[in-house]
Amino acid sequence: MGRGSPIPPMLPIRRKIVEQYQKGVSQIKIAKSLKLSSSTVHNIIQRFRESGTISVRKGQGRKTILDACDLRALRWHCIIYRNATVMEITAWAQEYFQKTLSVNTIYRAIRRCRLKLYRPKKKPYLNMIQKRRCFLWAKAHLKWTVAKWKTVLWSDESKFEVLFGKLGRHVIRTKEDKDNPSCYQRSVQKPASLMVWGCMSACGMGSLHIWKGTINAERYIQVLEQHMLPSRRRLFQGRPCIFQHDNARPHTASITTSWLRRRRIRVLKWPACSPDLSPIENIWRIIKRKMRQRRPKTVEQLEACIRQEWDNIPIPKLEQLVSSVPRRLQTVIKRRGDATQW
Repeated sequence: MGRGSPIPPMLPIRRKIVEQYQKGVSQIKIAKSLKLSSSTVHNIIQRFRESGTISVRKGQGRKTILDACDLRALRWHCIIYRNATVMEITAWAQEYFQKTLSVNTIYRAIRRCRLKLYRPKKKPYLNMIQKRRCFLWAKAHLKWTVAKWKTVLWSDESKFEVLFGKLGRHVIRTKEDKDNPSCYQRSVQKPASLMVWGCMSACGMGSLHIWKGTINAERYIQVLEQHMLPSRRRLFQGRPCIFQHDNARPHTASITTSWLRRRRIRVLKWPACSPDLSPIENIWRIIKRKMRQRRPKTVEQLEACIRQEWDNIPIPKLEQLVSSVPRRLQTVIKRRGDATQW
């Protein structure tokens, strides 16, 4: 085996070397039979002669510049200031430890602390009043059973864009390829997009309505008449149900609430800025993940892909999402009304 060649697991090989050495086989023959260099065989035999064992003595390499106490202080600082950059942490560490530290050293030390830099999840901002209202809403609905949540017709809107030119968060390249056109992330000032309204329940997927542009109260009422009411009849077949939508302006407009009262539709009161409590948000996330994989190039392809993926959502997945609502409420109560992991 030449210098720099990868070394296989050495403990069984050391045993074989010592066994053949004790049988009187020469070091050159041992090296040829095991396909090792003569120096490797010589060093193992020399260590066996001196210590009588084949285990390797613990290395006496250079000590790390940050000891265990320093790593505990660094970990505590990183946990308190989670949004700090590595440059900022390095500047703090140099002043706190009074040592010359590089950015790479701090980055490796953070990894030794069993921490790592991740992209944060995006969650809506909640002020103290919104957290309080969300907390009280969760407590008021905590006694609802899974069967009760299965009587809810969940609805929401979401925006989908044509992902033209978006290659992802990262690109694999060498340092010299930074100006290679294939390594650029192309951006479009106003990408083509679609607004999508949909509804679902634990019984199945409801209707899907797709349009371009924004929506107002009058247009939203048309969507409810043409898509929500037929979905309600098809999914619940005359059984009582509760309609859910968020607090967007078209939803809370006076003409919308009046229309819902005239139709005698029971509406679930919903806390502000709480998308993680609604199971339909997970449906949008699943479909958008599929869009990133399929990468439609035009608005027509985007609409076709959305409809296809919407129809492919299985009913067991819907039941699983709706059944998770009680756990989501428990998490909201535990976090005193703050955002959850869903």
